[in-house]
Amino acid sequence: MRNPFIYLRGLRHAEHTVFAVNDGQKFYYDPQFGYKMAYSSGQQVKRSIIEALNLPFAAITFNWEIDKKENKASQKEPHSPCDPTFADQLIGGYMKAEAGSFTVKRRSPLSISAMRPLHPLLGGIESPTENISFDRTSYPEHHKVNVYWVDGKKRGEKLSDEELNEWLTSNHRNLPNRAFIQDQTRASGLFVYDIAIDLRTLFCVSTNKLEPELFPHIEKKLRDEGWIEGENIFGKCLICPKEKREEIIPKLAKAIINWRITSNQSRTFSLMEILAIAISDNANQLAYAIRGELREDSDRPRAVPRIDETAKAELFITPLASGYITGAVGSADAIEKAEQKLIDLMMDFNYEKQL
Repeated sequence: MRNPFIYLRGLRHAEHTVFAVNDGQKFYYDPQFGYKMAYSSGQQVKRSIIEALNLPFAAITFNWEIDKKENKASQKEPHSPCDPTFADQLIGGYMKAEAGSFTVKRRSPLSISAMRPLHPLLGGIESPTENISFDRTSYPEHHKVNVYWVDGKKRGEKLSDEELNEWLTSNHRNLPNRAFIQDQTRASGLFVYDIAIDLRTLFCVSTNKLEPELFPHIEKKLRDEGWIEGENIFGKCLICPKEKREEIIPKLAKAIINWRITSNQSRTFSLMEILAIAISDNANQLAYAIRGELREDSDRPRAVPRIDETAKAELFITPLASGYITGAVGSADAIEKAEQKLIDLMMDFNYEKQL
């Protein structure tokens, strides 16, 4: 049996954007060069891929508890139906653990890296930072202004319009028309993400009762819908019917390559255009194919991006690559060819006879 893993590396260009909006752009420190490295987490990339599938999603149950004495509501862990008849559950995995029931867990057949700079010197946090402003200059009477008395850190009553006008006049003061949120960061540069697809579990769900992936009623549902009894390296399993696989595979191939982060702020949207895709059954060769190279031919270290066509990986280069990588020659149908390559690899795998 050939290697049951498909490895993919995607190279993208991001410009003045934000990958996440919680406390600004996420980053980590590169230990060798000491720079802040902007990144999009593997979880965010995975979510973007699942959203790009354009297939029906499973309904998630959101659980809350209300404390009668405190009169407060607290959110508990959401529950998924753990039903692989839905593509997002089959591809994305699931887990449900609650008191009085056994735990059901399916690992995603997709292992997804964070999207991070191709090299520490080829992408990261922009400097200087940016300030966000709220402006009431154009329509000052339209926007509300609330002012409160304070005593130390304790907020008191709200000032009436008469009290506010009196205070402003007697203290020769005015209230600025703008409010600023300081030090908002952006990311720009060349970014890569890596995905490993485990074909052994892509369309196979284990029926092992010791580490269950299925609730009994869901297992019955799969059997009723024509899922096939089979066996892979991990043991007995149910295999997604061929017609269902043929529906999902083209959409999955398209989503893996064409996903976009659309959950970031509207004012920082970036196309994150694809420069190149590399596909291989060898993870090392994938890393050779699209890489950054350190140069010391100047006063300070610099890096250049490199697409190496001698690596044992199939490369799909878009015309945009020539704008960032010396000697890169792309084709307008590169993305479509990459999608077809993934489709062929996933279609050719024998899910029914893995052993």
